[in-house]
Amino acid sequence: MSPILMRPVREQLEHDRVIRLLVAKYRRRHQVGMNVGSEQTASALLSGIQVYPDLVLTSSEGGHRVEGVVEVETAESVNNMEALAEWAPFGRLRSPFYLYIPNGSVDTARRLIAENNIDVSEVWSYYLVGDQMRFTMVYKAPVTVRQGARRSTTEARTRRAAATRGKTSARRPTKATRKARGAHGASSSSSARSGRGRASGRRPAKKASRPASRTQKRK
Repeated sequence: MSPILMRPVREQLEHDRVIRLLVAKYRRRHQVGMNVGSEQTASALLSGIQVYPDLVLTSSEGGHRVEGVVEVETAESVNNMEALAEWAPFGRLRSPFYLYIPNGSVDTARRLIAENNIDVSEVWSYYLVGDQMRFTMVYKAPVTVRQGARRSTTEARTRRAAATRGKTSARRPTKATRKARGAHGASSSSSARSGRGRASGRRPAKKASRPASRTQKRK
């Protein structure tokens, strides 16, 4: 997607410089794929279609899971056509979208984002101080409904897992319960044995009385 086919040479050089600086910035936490000029070497998938932002950030732990995309604009490319053709699709990705714009185009970018309801995670401005390029965050999106839904789903799963563990632990008797049951069983067995002993102690008394009755009959 390249609605602006040709930038002025000066802006193109500035654009490519910013991209290379951002590669060094994001490389601390991600693997970074870069598309400079007409190159299309790194992509993200949107509804089955490959899109090619300036930078594609993937997991540093391996794999191809996209963790963010970055688009760098110059003064000429901060316009409604660019916003609809590139910013809006990048905002529909399931990963964060970071937009970098020249410092003098902040108000225009804000207006375009609001008018077109574009989901941007962060907007950064860049500007030169001497020979040094500086970056300043000018906008950070609040938690979106989609992110809130993902968070609610995660919390619900955590609650279900905790409830399942609670039920399992409730079904399994603790050591104290097993000891108490063992002691109760032992006392029951002792009581039963003592009861049988008492019962067996009474039976000889009955047998002892029988010979006496026979003696009386003989008399």
